[in-house]
Amino acid sequence: MLKPSYTNTLTEAGCDEAGRGCLAGPVYAAAVILPLNYENELLNDSKKLSEKHRNSLKEIIIRDALDWAVISLDNDYIDEYNILNASIEAMRRAVMQLTVRPQLLLIDGNRFKPMENIPHQCIVRGDATYMSIAAASILAKTFRDAYMLGIHNEYPDYGWDKNKGYPTPIHIKAYKELGLTPYHRKTFRLNEQLKLRF
Repeated sequence: MLKPSYTNTLTEAGCDEAGRGCLAGPVYAAAVILPLNYENELLNDSKKLSEKHRNSLKEIIIRDALDWAVISLDNDYIDEYNILNASIEAMRRAVMQLTVRPQLLLIDGNRFKPMENIPHQCIVRGDATYMSIAAASILAKTFRDAYMLGIHNEYPDYGWDKNKGYPTPIHIKAYKELGLTPYHRKTFRLNEQLKLRF
């Protein structure tokens, strides 16, 4: 079972992103504040859960959280500022959308840009360690997946209903035959990635 808290005393916001390794679509980030000593044995890293379980937990998290926020930054922003900076900025913006002010930020990963007057702790594999980060990972993932399902209808040949913008064989085949869409990240050097895969 994941840990309910890092400090057991402070109001903590878990932060995570989804879509960092995709070739197309935005990056999403979420910030979640759970009640102190919150317990939910079903919570886990979103990557370890089925789509059905993620969507079920999404509703539970929204219901139980003291506060939550989800932010996205599109592929044009990613191309301009790079995916690392976009991921960090999306998490920062999610925190700024919270109405409950956190006393500590728990960041999944090892990089973050400090926020004024809110200390943070970076935790590698934090989404598999702390409930609030796992909750953020689930919200970021489910909101992004819903977005990708929507734009799949515009460009069905790329298989975004299944791969959500990740470089699967279907996605790469469509790219080779049809080229880029307005949703693709142009700075991800797709041609170089194709050489590595084929």
